[in-house]
Amino acid sequence: MIAVVGPTAAGKSDLGVALAKALGGEVINADSMQLYKGMDIGTAKLTPAERQGVPHHLLDVWDVRRTASVAEYQRMARDLIEDLLARGRWPVLVGGSGLYVRAALDDLEFPGTDPKVRRRLEAELARVGPGALHARLAELAPDAARSILPTNGRRIVRALEVIEITGRPFTATLPTYRYVYDAVQVGLDVPRPVLDERIARRVDRMWKQGLVAEVRQLEAAGLREGLTASRALGYAQVLRYLAGEWTEEQAYRETIRATKRFARRQDSWFRRDPRVRWLAFDRPDLVAAALAEATGRSPADAAP
Repeated sequence: MIAVVGPTAAGKSDLGVALAKALGGEVINADSMQLYKGMDIGTAKLTPAERQGVPHHLLDVWDVRRTASVAEYQRMARDLIEDLLARGRWPVLVGGSGLYVRAALDDLEFPGTDPKVRRRLEAELARVGPGALHARLAELAPDAARSILPTNGRRIVRALEVIEITGRPFTATLPTYRYVYDAVQVGLDVPRPVLDERIARRVDRMWKQGLVAEVRQLEAAGLREGLTASRALGYAQVLRYLAGEWTEEQAYRETIRATKRFARRQDSWFRRDPRVRWLAFDRPDLVAAALAEATGRSPADAAP
């Protein structure tokens, strides 16, 4: 199988479609926010027409009020991969959510969740703030506390939940890179100034396509209740505008700024993986080069 990875706005979705068409495959989404129903414009979800008849899986799976679960995603993605392989179809994993990509491809196990424990910890987070919970985590799992920002309430809650459920110290580090499938990862390499410009254009396009109206509609459907979806890029900023905390211009500018910062983190995540084979996003023979990586043939021989 092949995975197309890299930062947001690099062109992963279009390459994924081209590869699936050339290989006789189907796309499996690995963007954590595209799993949510109705979050279309702000996640740059391909329209049915843009999918060009290629089946896409794990889009529009969760309600916006639902907290994301990488363990659940792993189960769904693995089931799809096994089904596609059994049918002789190429699984084409596409997305920039690094942990979700690794959950699908790698030998990783994720502890389960306990809704009662999670609700109690989240209520405590709302009451006392992340600092107090981070101090508790530092006592229980110092290594994990050092790798989790004291302001990152969601990750702190998850770490404490795992400790309580398993009775073992939580580690925030992941095991050595080890595939469970015969996989190839292709990363799209975009120079930072170019990527920044692409992000700015994408956000401008999202605004013109109606992102504010989309967020307003999702707000009525419970978006603010969703601990994961409400923090998504673009959605979190527009919610602050709708709440009267920011002007629309502030929300727009902050979405660009936050997305650029996020893209840098994505790039750093995938650069740490020595297995990713980087290709220039704008090379004329990009599809052929990616196919060559997947099949082991030369770009000229692998051209679709």
